[in-house]
Amino acid sequence: MPLPNWLNVLNSEVIACTRCPRLVVYREQIAREKRRAYKDWDYWGKPVPGFGDPNARVLVLALAPGAHGSNRTGRPFTGDGSGYFMYPVLHETGFASQSMATSRSDGMRLTDAYITAAVRCAPPANKPTPQEIANCAHFLDAELAALKRLRVVVALGKIGFDAYLNHLRRTGVIQSRAHYEFGHGVEYGIPNGIILLGTYHPSMQNTNTGKLTKEMFRRIFVRARALTRG
Repeated sequence: MPLPNWLNVLNSEVIACTRCPRLVVYREQIAREKRRAYKDWDYWGKPVPGFGDPNARVLVLALAPGAHGSNRTGRPFTGDGSGYFMYPVLHETGFASQSMATSRSDGMRLTDAYITAAVRCAPPANKPTPQEIANCAHFLDAELAALKRLRVVVALGKIGFDAYLNHLRRTGVIQSRAHYEFGHGVEYGIPNGIILLGTYHPSMQNTNTGKLTKEMFRRIFVRARALTRG
């Protein structure tokens, strides 16, 4: 299915962005040096645009691309441990067409879900600076303005959670973040009619230690699905 014009334009702007010098240097260095397991890959090495259904009612808002995952494949949560944990859950709950995401050409389709990130370039140590997050904010604002059917935002981790709250402040929906505290399973009704759900990020640090289990994560998306029917 062809993408709507707004999304093609936005994705082109994302891919061409060079606003954060540190991230440009890092993403391109990773793409040149590669990881031994992926030495035959032609790394993406650019900002990673959002992915999914432009008519989505559920937005999945993450932190940033992984150095050897999305920065390699060019699609969110594709080809890394976080994606291998997340896409099976999205598949089981009816949002993804298949359980494995390995490349942009693997046939993966999302239905009623759209995945994006607070930062579009892989950051060193997976830690973007506040300024880098701010530099990317207008892309998130544009996506949220164009996703007209949105009902639920699933924020993966505190940075994703705060990125959505900061969007709400920029657009005048809320005046303060003080009433919204991050935690796994938290649920907030936002004055704009959106429901905000918080979950621990499906990073290997969280999933390998049991801080986030598959069942914990699955319940979040079961709840997101139920909220779209409310």
